[in-house]
Amino acid sequence: MTAHALAGALADDGRRRIFAAIVLGSTSAAEVAQRSGLPTRAVLTGLRRLADAGLVAGADGALTVDEASLRAAARDGRPADDAEPADDPVLRTFLRAGVLVGLPAQRGRRRVLLAHIAQRSFEPGTRYPERAVDDALKPWCAAGGSDHATLRRYLVDERLLSREHGVYQRVAEEKPLTGH
Repeated sequence: MTAHALAGALADDGRRRIFAAIVLGSTSAAEVAQRSGLPTRAVLTGLRRLADAGLVAGADGALTVDEASLRAAARDGRPADDAEPADDPVLRTFLRAGVLVGLPAQRGRRRVLLAHIAQRSFEPGTRYPERAVDDALKPWCAAGGSDHATLRRYLVDERLLSREHGVYQRVAEEKPLTGH
């Protein structure tokens, strides 16, 4: 978890209230809902987001703050802007420390970013169940720039991943044609 991801996970008032309830000793979604004053549905959504960001650990009934992740984020002294300088301006704009901070609205730019994510996350010719695809995409979403389901859908829509019967595969890149 990066400091940027931490800030993204706690940028929402509801998630801060959920996190605070857990810090103060709530160990179940029901206790968190009661202590935070939020509806159960909002608590469950917030808990998923906090768990994806690495702030909360445990299943319902045993929620805890993931102190190891917090310590690791505190030790990570790199500013987000210094991470992995990329030659491509699209990647420089939308990635920080290998984490997605947003999705471009323009389709061409979005495709550049998605192709980069596909190349870094999936091997050509390897078949991945949906859970493995989600696990590979979640780290890209740690800063809250998008969610893994949206990324997965865009990767399929842009034909960077194929999907058949819940199994995904990276599509081989097309080689440019050379003419005489």
